[in-house]
Amino acid sequence: MAPARIPPRQLLKNPVHFLSLGFGTGLAPKAPGTFGTLPAILLVLLFAPLDVAAYLGVVAVVTLVGIYLCGQTAKAMGEHDAPAIVWDEIAGYMIAMIAVPVSWLTLLVAFILFRFFDILKPWPIRWLDQKVHGGLGIMLDDVLAGFFTLILMHIALSLGWL
Repeated sequence: MAPARIPPRQLLKNPVHFLSLGFGTGLAPKAPGTFGTLPAILLVLLFAPLDVAAYLGVVAVVTLVGIYLCGQTAKAMGEHDAPAIVWDEIAGYMIAMIAVPVSWLTLLVAFILFRFFDILKPWPIRWLDQKVHGGLGIMLDDVLAGFFTLILMHIALSLGWL
């Protein structure tokens, strides 16, 4: 017998689910992944004053903890990678901003590029999304979308476009 599904709004009462649902932003009726990425901007602004090594440590913790968070919420919802689970978007966007100077332009460009890669899921992102399951599978495609964005951000910075 499958475990009973817990209604998403009720999940917000549990700190694990509250985090994996992006502080509630993942419950947006339209574009939950886009709304769920918004808290990541605040986290980037919060941690931007750190040196690169410390920021990398924060991103590593956010990512590793996310495997657990997302896996637990997927089980509670009875659905692998439910659209409401957006901690993976938060981690992916934070990856996209590693060693990127923070300005309204870099935040916006990284947001657009990250959402592009997360929505379209070019190879190998789509392959990972389909083949890897559980909390790791939920996190992995967004982590890779974050790395694709990070590469493009640093290319744009080195060319003086940002």
